[in-house]
Amino acid sequence: MKIHAIHRFLWLLLSALAVVFSGCKQKTEAAKPGRPLIGLSLADLKEERWQRDRDFFIAKVESLGGQVIVQDAAGDPNAQMRQCDGLLAKGVGVLVVVPKNADAARPIVLSAHAKGVKVISYDRLIGGSDVDLYLSFDNEKVGEIQAQAIVEVMPKGNYLILKGDPADKNSEMISRGHLKILQPLIDKGDIHIAASQSCDKWLRSEAQRITADALQKSAIDAVLASNDGTASGAIAALQSKGLAGKIPVSGQDADLIACQYIWQGWQTVTVYKPIQKLAEAAAVQAMRMAEGKGADSSQTVPLDNDGATVPALFLTPIPVTKENILATVAADGFHSKREITGEE
Repeated sequence: MKIHAIHRFLWLLLSALAVVFSGCKQKTEAAKPGRPLIGLSLADLKEERWQRDRDFFIAKVESLGGQVIVQDAAGDPNAQMRQCDGLLAKGVGVLVVVPKNADAARPIVLSAHAKGVKVISYDRLIGGSDVDLYLSFDNEKVGEIQAQAIVEVMPKGNYLILKGDPADKNSEMISRGHLKILQPLIDKGDIHIAASQSCDKWLRSEAQRITADALQKSAIDAVLASNDGTASGAIAALQSKGLAGKIPVSGQDADLIACQYIWQGWQTVTVYKPIQKLAEAAAVQAMRMAEGKGADSSQTVPLDNDGATVPALFLTPIPVTKENILATVAADGFHSKREITGEE
């Protein structure tokens, strides 16, 4: 028994030492010269697209010789601030942030800059801050694409506008794009805005509730939904009234369900943003910054961010309808033809 107890003690001791040395090894690798450590703070990983962003970003950074630590705020802006403080404490050289709340994320930039760490605002802009780079698709163009596609199908009538999360600066940009197309037709009296409401946290359930309420109050001829999540909520409300496929609906992100709805004729358009290009561009810029360089000025334009001028890098979004869905989304391998159509 005594010998057995000694053996067990030695085994436990060796196991504990192995854990300690393993932890030390990981810490050493994180700080190893030539292996920059990048922090990626995501607002929420529940949506399909953000999982893709994460995976493409990690793969590109690692191919360039860097490392990534990922944090998921699960929709909580306070948790995101704490997590970013944790990433800074771990010694990240660059912080890439998808802010949950554009304004609440400002202290993240201040904390990072106080430690000499550069910040990339990824896809969503951190409001009123001097981020080192804002990298996204042209969100006003997204709004224009959505509105133009719906106007082509329904040039006159009552429109329901489902805006995005009011805490997300992208929502404002998309709305400005909508109005560039709609305002002349509103002024002519061809289009009437029956309702225009924000969907808190881009929630499908919010969009469904707002659409159902609008259908109770007046006839709706078209739905301008700002993303595919809100589009699916609107379509659920339309289905309950037997109107799915009879009223045009917009979206963005090329989520699988949206692509399937487009193929079925329930959704008119989504906006495809080749996420791999965005994530890889962010990875390249993050690695440049980790090496002590600034954002590539040959690719950026100055953007006014509530008084702070920041460099912005915009990629071009692509309208997707039933006519071109196989030549865009499927051809890129974003979703397969079988996933979209149910056919081989």
